[in-house]
Amino acid sequence: MLTVSALGPVQLQARLHGAGLDLVTGPFTTRVYSNIPHLAKGISLLYGDYPVQEAGGFADFHVNLRQPGGLRRWFRPQARFDQDGLTPFKPLPLAHAYPMFEWVLNWCVANRAHRYLIVHAAVVEKHGRAVILPAPPGSGKSTLCAALVCRGWRLLSDELTLIRQDDGSVVPLPRPVSLKNASIDVIRAFAPDAVFGPPVAGTEKGTIGHMRAPAASVVRAAEPAHPVAVVFPRYQAGAATTLAPLSKAQTFMRVADNAFNYTVLGERGFAALAAVIDASEGIEFAYSSLDEAMTVFDGLVGEAV
Repeated sequence: MLTVSALGPVQLQARLHGAGLDLVTGPFTTRVYSNIPHLAKGISLLYGDYPVQEAGGFADFHVNLRQPGGLRRWFRPQARFDQDGLTPFKPLPLAHAYPMFEWVLNWCVANRAHRYLIVHAAVVEKHGRAVILPAPPGSGKSTLCAALVCRGWRLLSDELTLIRQDDGSVVPLPRPVSLKNASIDVIRAFAPDAVFGPPVAGTEKGTIGHMRAPAASVVRAAEPAHPVAVVFPRYQAGAATTLAPLSKAQTFMRVADNAFNYTVLGERGFAALAAVIDASEGIEFAYSSLDEAMTVFDGLVGEAV
């Protein structure tokens, strides 16, 4: 299948300006329209390995991010988003167009993809065993996720864990990893070869930088994984690396609290989450050293079989 990088900048711009770029991320196809040049450059850099469908086929989501014309083109220029005629986000400064694009993709999945139980969590895999990382902002979840995928773990998702309702397996949705503020430099130092888009300052979350997903994770986006652990990470400067077990009930309730559509799915959501919890250890994990964290996580999944 054609990829974003194979299009080249001229054809990429033409699709974004015209019939739309049909971008394939995991199980979803999103038709993206945009007239914002630096958004096109961000997509080219961070989504170069991703498949592109030919125009005119089915798309799960239709996303339009545009710079308005008129006075707004010159006075405090903005980026505006609409999805199938809806405008759920307020306009943002034009410089924030790329983070807005990522937030929009998350919004589309979280609000529309109810064939999955959707948990606000990172998820990574090694040796066929997935580890789910639910955590609130500021916990170090994305930093830990980025470090793991830079050390050979497969990225299934940084933000949205998709759980199949029939068997509790995790469906990959690998996209760029979103890092904030000091975490950007932490990962740059930890993995100098990692590819980042330009950091964007002044967002409501501070400075945002997106790390390109490993090509191997993108290529394997159709391969689900079975969870073996649910780990609640918590970064604490100078803290010793510690693990504390959680009961099945504690783990279930905490994951349910992080699910976007658990109540929407009702009994089906309960059954899907129960399958995950039955198959997984629940663990609280405190850390300050990424190198020590790598050792701990390798121990969670053991050796290849």
